[in-house]
Amino acid sequence: MSDNWIVEILQNALNTWNAKLNEVWGLITESPENFKGGTAWGVIKNVHGSLKAMGYGLLVLFFVMGVVKTCGSFAEVKRPEVAVKMFIRFALAEAAITHGMELLMAILSVCQGGVSEIMGSGGADGQAPLSVPTSIVTAIESVGFLDSIPLWIVSLIASLLVTALSFVVVLTVYSRFFKLYFHGAIAPVALASFAGEPSQGIGKSFLKSYAGACMEGAVILLSCVIYSALAASEPTVTDTTVVNMVWSYIGELAFNLLVLVGAVRLADSTVRQMLGL
Repeated sequence: MSDNWIVEILQNALNTWNAKLNEVWGLITESPENFKGGTAWGVIKNVHGSLKAMGYGLLVLFFVMGVVKTCGSFAEVKRPEVAVKMFIRFALAEAAITHGMELLMAILSVCQGGVSEIMGSGGADGQAPLSVPTSIVTAIESVGFLDSIPLWIVSLIASLLVTALSFVVVLTVYSRFFKLYFHGAIAPVALASFAGEPSQGIGKSFLKSYAGACMEGAVILLSCVIYSALAASEPTVTDTTVVNMVWSYIGELAFNLLVLVGAVRLADSTVRQMLGL
């Protein structure tokens, strides 16, 4: 590694990104049950269990509302096909409330399998740490003292930007866990809506939202893989002037990271658009 002060500033920023990227890999593949020792998940399971009573009460309410709104008269309810259909809907809704946590964990397990496939095929687990390209190091070392002053200022700003946005990416991954926790806690209330045909849209929206939160990990992972590949490649330089070459590299580094953070922050809506949720 060069002992040039500008190179050290840029490399320190990339080292911060490398560290945060490794943290992101671990967080995305970690189950909510094991996150931070599982303490928060234990609380969510207690809340989930306490809300089952409310879910069963809403189950009956939504079922009665569904019968009233979908059947024109009591005689229609006595028809065998209608009665069987309503019974099956009621039984499935009751089973969803009883085994709601298992249902959510099964959906998460499927989504986590997709995340693991992306990580393996994208080479994320064997990706080399980012470092300043050799051509940029050589260019910086050849710059005189006066020309190095503006480069130092720009590299310092870029370093601070990369460091700050690295923390934003990690915080976004943490927020995904909170979404999974919220869905797990209120699941009995939302799943009770499947008891009535008019109210089933609430349950569908809930499951779509939960699936989107689960698949956020895939979008975040893919965004980080793409950014790392772009940052590791040689910068595109049209002007061979040393100063312009360094400025171009710093600009690409910061701009690509801004795009990455934007993609990560919009991960939930991106998943919804891709899956038609």
